[in-house]
Amino acid sequence: MIEVQDVSKKYGDFTALHSIDLKIKTGEFIAVLGPSGCGKTTLLKLLAGFMGPTTGNIVMDGTLMATAKRVTPPEKRNIGMVFQSFALWPHMTVADHIKFPLDHHPNRKKESKAELQSRINDVLGLVGLDAFAARYPSELSGGQKQRVALARAIAPLPNLLLMDEPFSALDVELRMEMRKEIQKLHRETGASIVFVTHDQSEALAIADKIVVMNDGRIEQIAPPEIIYTRPETPFVATFVGKCNLIKGQWKKEGFVPEIDPGSIWPDLGVARSFKADGIYPVRPEQLQLSPAKKNGLHGRVTFVQYQGHEIHYTVEVAGGTWTVHEPVYLPRFQAGDAVEVSLKAGAGQERDFLSAAR
Repeated sequence: MIEVQDVSKKYGDFTALHSIDLKIKTGEFIAVLGPSGCGKTTLLKLLAGFMGPTTGNIVMDGTLMATAKRVTPPEKRNIGMVFQSFALWPHMTVADHIKFPLDHHPNRKKESKAELQSRINDVLGLVGLDAFAARYPSELSGGQKQRVALARAIAPLPNLLLMDEPFSALDVELRMEMRKEIQKLHRETGASIVFVTHDQSEALAIADKIVVMNDGRIEQIAPPEIIYTRPETPFVATFVGKCNLIKGQWKKEGFVPEIDPGSIWPDLGVARSFKADGIYPVRPEQLQLSPAKKNGLHGRVTFVQYQGHEIHYTVEVAGGTWTVHEPVYLPRFQAGDAVEVSLKAGAGQERDFLSAAR
């Protein structure tokens, strides 16, 4: 168990983190998600011990690791670190990269040469680099280099694995492949993982729980499904999945859109903060388009993007801009078409299912 207790971090007059509270359970996979400059990397550096908090405490497995006055350095913490830029040593082979932390990690016991080689072989097999043990970084592809960085981090069996946007230098296909590798490593090592990213699809795909940050504050902490279907703040709603925020009035029977006062939209589990502000968050896939008729909520298509399995529409509605996602098998609209926008009949089924599951 790792506890971040009321931690803040200042750089002169600038506050990078504002009173952060976070608990990470043993074996949990946490993704820290947010835009550039939101405090993600600062939080990671505090967990690693690269610097100390301005206020607050960090406790790991019941041991106080950091306060404003005292910080346990990284080499005395049972952690592994995967950097954004791989940070491989050009003069070391793949096997040497794995051997190095086994020789120097403070929590590793002295092992015989046979035991050491066995552990190196185990790690090579785990990351699929058995055939590359004698190669140097200059002889590896980007994906292989990332695997070496992962192997080096997990070799000494750390309790906590910290990853700072490790896939940012990889192309799309490699990113998808490495997501699977990370999930496999998580299952097989049992380490707690804190994975920093600004890629919402990455966070949704691999994490047990997502911490959404903005301007040095935590906006919401929840499993991916809850973050996506039940956002608690406008920032979470628009940053994760690009919600449309519709203004209107909440009544007992539901939501009355300001631009369509003749209709009532059902409560799909909308957070109290949205209700207090008279806002209805609706995902692009919860809306549907049809040819414009006399009645209904009218709009005009301004932009069309083909996305393989979906068509992404941008629609101007009463001076506002809405995003609508529709399957490719439905009749396609073109830019300039007049359309009617409505809430899908089954829009709340997924949220109802999640609510029942909880």
